[in-house]
Amino acid sequence: MKVKKQAKIFYFSLDDEETKEEKLEWFKQTSLNQILFERITPDKRYNWVNLTDNDFDDFLFLIDKQVKAGRSEEAVFRLFSRGVATQRDEWVYDFSLDRLREKIEYMVNAYQNRLKTGKRAKPDIKWDRETEKYLARNISKQVESGSFRIGAWRPFIKKNFYFDPHFNGMVYQNFTLFPKADLGNKIICSTDTGTQSPYMLTCSDCVPDLHLVGTAAQCLPLYRYDEKGDRHDNITDWGLNQIQTHYNDPTITKLDIFHYTYAVLHHPAYRTKYEINLKRDFPRLPYYTQFHQWVAWGKTLMDLHINYETVDQYELKILDTSKGKSTRKNKQKQAQETRPKPKLKADKDKGYLILDTHTTLTGVPAIAWDYKLGNRSALEWILNQYKEKKPRDPTIREKFNTYRFADYKDTVIDLLQRVCTVSVETMAIINQMPEEIEKQESSSVQE
Repeated sequence: MKVKKQAKIFYFSLDDEETKEEKLEWFKQTSLNQILFERITPDKRYNWVNLTDNDFDDFLFLIDKQVKAGRSEEAVFRLFSRGVATQRDEWVYDFSLDRLREKIEYMVNAYQNRLKTGKRAKPDIKWDRETEKYLARNISKQVESGSFRIGAWRPFIKKNFYFDPHFNGMVYQNFTLFPKADLGNKIICSTDTGTQSPYMLTCSDCVPDLHLVGTAAQCLPLYRYDEKGDRHDNITDWGLNQIQTHYNDPTITKLDIFHYTYAVLHHPAYRTKYEINLKRDFPRLPYYTQFHQWVAWGKTLMDLHINYETVDQYELKILDTSKGKSTRKNKQKQAQETRPKPKLKADKDKGYLILDTHTTLTGVPAIAWDYKLGNRSALEWILNQYKEKKPRDPTIREKFNTYRFADYKDTVIDLLQRVCTVSVETMAIINQMPEEIEKQESSSVQE
């Protein structure tokens, strides 16, 4: 009988700062027996590079597929869902509600015409595997007024959105989160597992896009709705019991836990210590001391991030070069510039938000740039998303390419001033959080 031998893993790497050419030259000049390999022992999940040595595995699970399926209770949130993957963003999103209606009417008419005659529209709409299946099943469509919603598109960017299961590629659980426009909910949106991009987090009270926070948004709702439209708590009784028991505090509510979660996931020390874990696993929840302080921070952060359109404006100075001295040279220049050229870029060193060739906002405090979602600050997200871009879809490009920054300039000025306030106040809260991770106790299931 042969005895199976366990494989041994030996590892070696060169300095990441070396160039490709330098690494190839090193291997060319070095024989295999000269390389000082390190014996690697994989962890229990079979990772053998970028190993972690921390207490992440002891934390509470925020989500678990067995809990979602109803086969377990041992996670803080019962239901979770990715954001909507429309597969036709340029058709179903728009800053302009009127333009969105025009696109949806064209799309529905094109779909219905092919359903009846078999002929494609010229120019055609975007078809994919799902829409072809609906066509084959003889599903008829019409424009539904209730499907026009507000969608959380990107951080601090909302767009009008057509929320329809047949014209949105994958809706996941979002009709359970937001079945009707008048049924309120709040969601925490976290970067999903498997991404190498910086961790991102935000919250919203409207339907989230898949790319709201990076490659894929995994959303944790406060509530979920059944088929009758009745609302249910989405934080489990198990999660409530775990946290009440740990803190010996029966007054803790599920809303407290929701806010506590949002605050902890903003903690810079948490994100730094568990950076590798967050690339492989969904965030887990530690027990921090001063629970109610974290709840208060989370509630304030959530109020800022959901209600960003109504917070006080930060007093940025608006420089308008079009209102300079009316010399002959200026008049000639203004005559040539019938429309200011959009710029939409930031100069962080000077504290500038440059909107176009005429208008610049000045006085952005340095700390405002520190509030980042991924690689961009909140302010830079706004600048990026309001740029004039050539549509990828050929039909949108031909028939509906009417977006001009000039039409939204006042809206963007207002939004930047308010999100500047959000950024400053967010950083003020984050800077109050402990600089180091507290030593954690095990969060195993209570008997």
